[in-house]
Amino acid sequence: MPSEHLGRSAPKRRDRSGRRDRPPRPARPHPEPEPTSRPTAWDTRVLATIRERPDYGEFARGYAFPLDDFQVAAIGSVLDGHGVLVAAPTGSGKTVVGECAVWLALRQGGKCFYTTPIKALSNQKYHDLVARHGEGCVGLLTGDVAVNGDAPIVVMTTEVLRNMIYAGSAALRGLTYVVLDEVHYLADRFRGAVWEEVILGLAAGVSIVCLSATVSNAEQFGDWLGRVRPGGVDVIVSEDRPVPLDQHVMVGRDLVPLQDKDARGVNPALMRIALLQAQQAAARGPRRYGHGGGGRPGGEAAERVRGLTPSRSAVAGALQRADLLPAIVFVFSRAGCDGAVRQLLGDGLRLTDRAERAALLEIAERHGASLGPADREALGWTTFIQALGCGIAAHHAGLLPVCKAIVEEGFTRGLLKIVFATETLALGINMPARTVVIEKLLKFNGEATLELTPGEYTQLTGRAGRRGLDTQGHAVVCWNKTMNPKMVAGLAAKRTYPLRSSFAPSYNMAVNLVATIGAARARTLLANSFAQFLTDAAGRPGRAGTSIADQFDRIAAVLETLGYLGDGGEVVTPRGALLARIYNPLDLIVTEAIRRGTLAGLSVPQLAATLAVLVYESRGDRGGRSGLPDARCQAAFEALGALAREIGALERRHRVPPGPDLDAGFAWPAYAWAQGAGLADVLDSSHLAAGDFVRWVRQVADLAGQIASASGAGALRGVCRNVVAALRRDIVDLDTQDAE
Repeated sequence: MPSEHLGRSAPKRRDRSGRRDRPPRPARPHPEPEPTSRPTAWDTRVLATIRERPDYGEFARGYAFPLDDFQVAAIGSVLDGHGVLVAAPTGSGKTVVGECAVWLALRQGGKCFYTTPIKALSNQKYHDLVARHGEGCVGLLTGDVAVNGDAPIVVMTTEVLRNMIYAGSAALRGLTYVVLDEVHYLADRFRGAVWEEVILGLAAGVSIVCLSATVSNAEQFGDWLGRVRPGGVDVIVSEDRPVPLDQHVMVGRDLVPLQDKDARGVNPALMRIALLQAQQAAARGPRRYGHGGGGRPGGEAAERVRGLTPSRSAVAGALQRADLLPAIVFVFSRAGCDGAVRQLLGDGLRLTDRAERAALLEIAERHGASLGPADREALGWTTFIQALGCGIAAHHAGLLPVCKAIVEEGFTRGLLKIVFATETLALGINMPARTVVIEKLLKFNGEATLELTPGEYTQLTGRAGRRGLDTQGHAVVCWNKTMNPKMVAGLAAKRTYPLRSSFAPSYNMAVNLVATIGAARARTLLANSFAQFLTDAAGRPGRAGTSIADQFDRIAAVLETLGYLGDGGEVVTPRGALLARIYNPLDLIVTEAIRRGTLAGLSVPQLAATLAVLVYESRGDRGGRSGLPDARCQAAFEALGALAREIGALERRHRVPPGPDLDAGFAWPAYAWAQGAGLADVLDSSHLAAGDFVRWVRQVADLAGQIASASGAGALRGVCRNVVAALRRDIVDLDTQDAE
């Protein structure tokens, strides 16, 4: 893992506003907080110079629309060989800058890896680049799918690139550019560390193109990038939406503007409604508030404010009358999304004409051609198709991937009119709408019900307004009994949010770093992480528990005690080499289970069930059949529990935070599927949504695949290969075949 650039001061970074180059600042151990970033005032002479360049002209001719100033500035940086961070709103066309790196790599005879945070976005980008450059030039690697991996342009999930770096993959030879799309994912508490591992681990000769949502500390993030990447990183910030956004509140059957006529404050009509509603609540009194008490407190004023929370049919009707379709309605519940579809279908709502309906049914039949009658019945295909034909659908993580593909194609083609979605749709999938509706400003995050943050509101409403199709985008918030119009206006006004780091060393990371660069350089690399940068910027240098390098030392101590590191933590042992290929939140438990024979002697279904215990996290999923499938699985589970307690005691001694708990909630579905059970039987007994089932089966298969390819796993490797074969069938394998 190259790190020869660590500790250097950032080289000169060109400012596209036309100002003179800033001198490099010397590296300092504790940087001061950076000011909030501001959009650059683009210098027209600098932009004109870029536009006159022959290489710019050659690239820009590939697009049917003129490029915006921020795109021109960023493309100029890429053409000059600089790294670049582009922070701009959703739908503004940031990916054009990434596509410039792709084009330049092909032109120069090099390689470009285009990384995304999710497989669906990787599939989408793969097809986009194939359409532009041809199948022979573009590959796809997502863990599930490997297509043309030796191509000069490869689209992949960020984890795939991280694993390549640690393994010293031959595919990294000749790599000149890496695009990190949706780089703000590094704040994700589950997966964010991967982005920092990639940024810190890429070879010095690789230029990075980072594409981010608008964040308030883009300059701070760019400053860190410039310190850890040789050649520097230009920071390009734009807060201009490509399509202006109007804000509304849906009150009863009416769409009411959020702002007053001068767009300087909140609409007085909304404030009057809020006042009347507050008076009504006060008249009811605390005893009966919220329980539908009898009587008519508040008299005529109360009657005027009752029924102001709009029904879903009322929302759909109002949007249709106002010509504001297609729309995405965000409902922060999978069950709520599915229920909304059934509700509109039951109300007899039809939003499509005959030609649109026929086109939607063709999309569905094309994607679902491989689904047999039993699978269709298990998935509720008939209801899905009925709603689809009416222009109505849901989109959430519990939906089968093939159904999501149908919804995404139907919506992007303008055929679907209303999609009820959870917030996962806002995270990168290219599904812009004319209108975005937010039913409630509260959502459950898995632990508590919280108000939406300005960043979340910005991310959701960023889907409103289709570039080239709409002159105006629209955001609609539905009225409810606790509505505060000023709060909504505050959310709408704060359009940026700070980027934070979730980086923390893991056991797998530690052995990989020691193996590739040694313990001393690993500490230096970790000290250069964005997490440490932010800690130092906040003025807490040296504070106990805040040093990433200290965390690494504590993890290394655990590994040395268990024999994964030797010679004072400087050498990776054969045990450590096995751990280096296990990418799992319970990586150390998995590796110890392999080493101690806990997984030995299990049949294919038994091993699938046991591996599921090491992968699954219930996160509120409804329980189905409980317990373990048989006595052998129960014994393996108990052995894993004892192992987890032993490691937990060692972690407490060295002050290492514990990993997630073992969870047997998916053991039965994994066992049954590996035995050959049908989809309907598995879903019926597990109470899982089809999309959840497919996702968890694939994660079990992925862990089995890691063990099958890891040195030191012995005879278990062959059984794991059989587990992969048993799990990757029928509906589980359908979408990987479709991607090819």
